[in-house]
Amino acid sequence: MAKAASKNAKVKDAKAAAEAKNWTKVIRAVRSSKSGAYTFKEVIVHKDKVKDFLAGK
Repeated sequence: MAKAASKNAKVKDAKAAAEAKNWTKVIRAVRSSKSGAYTFKEVIVHKDKVKDFLAGK
């Protein structure tokens, strides 16, 4: 039985890995109006929403 359980766990991990490929970490430089220094905003967004995030929507 133990082998069957570990085989099912691998299938679940493969499904999770396939879903994880649809997400992207996006880093945007944001300039402070006070000091003029740049800070970085990091967000994990769905790959279909990357352009919207970078456009500021």
